[in-house]
Amino acid sequence: MTSGLSRLIVLAGPTGTGKSDLSLELAEELDGEVISADSMQLYRGMDIGTAKLTPAQRRGIAHHLLDVLEVTEPASVATYQRRARAIITEVLARGRTPLLVGGSGLYVQSVIDEIDFPPSDHKVRARLIAELEEVGEAVMRARLAALDPAAATAIAPNNGRRIVRALEVIELTGRPFTVTFPRPAAPRFDAALIGVDRATDTLDARLADRVDEMMAAGFLDEVRGLAGSGLRTGPTASRAVGYRQLLRVLDGEMELADAVADTVTATRRLVRRQRSWFGRDGRIVPVDAASPDAAARALAIARSGTRA
Repeated sequence: MTSGLSRLIVLAGPTGTGKSDLSLELAEELDGEVISADSMQLYRGMDIGTAKLTPAQRRGIAHHLLDVLEVTEPASVATYQRRARAIITEVLARGRTPLLVGGSGLYVQSVIDEIDFPPSDHKVRARLIAELEEVGEAVMRARLAALDPAAATAIAPNNGRRIVRALEVIELTGRPFTVTFPRPAAPRFDAALIGVDRATDTLDARLADRVDEMMAAGFLDEVRGLAGSGLRTGPTASRAVGYRQLLRVLDGEMELADAVADTVTATRRLVRRQRSWFGRDGRIVPVDAASPDAAARALAIARSGTRA
């Protein structure tokens, strides 16, 4: 193991590509600590369905921002931004290497770039969520298109939570949602940005296998237990891929086989959105996780002059 680098290393990319395994390799080589940038791994008890590394799998490497929320609590990217930046600063001050690892694009960008988040009002958001549940995503997206066409185009049609957030910001600020997140933004840290991915056909197969493995590991029992702890009322956690499908199984609204198939399909859709997000950032240097020299290439990028 070598001494830490005086910079942030970012491993970003779609779910299921192997970012966690690669982060362990880099952390061991660079005297690193991992900061999760996965919005669903923030939640206690959401372990199997988020592919969260167990303590034993972490090889004694410090991992931050795992298991910090109850499933009934909303996840706030602004809160995450503050906490992640503070941890990165502390890790750097100790002479170690912080590794920001995950596939939640806005969470990653909130840390590495200078972004000020607009205000939030839980009453306004609750009202908009209720409207979303009543009239559906298409109607709410049409409303957004009338107020901010660029936002309506950029947000996936089935991403109701993001549509609600955009409408909330517009209502509270009177400004278009899109002006809040300019691209590219000024970098916050000296950082090497590594994009981890795999060929689509192999990733699709990995995702299907991973869902089967999750089911065999007790994913349904995990969701059943979390349902007893209020998962259904969680404004963020209840919408996680796999969890929302299995909640429907528990509620008798979906057969288990259909829920598994829908989870695979939804995960593949998530991958497309993640690729679209990270693909817009020209600072990211790609690494094929299936390549035998993936770890060596990622290390070379981390140590090189490639910066955010």
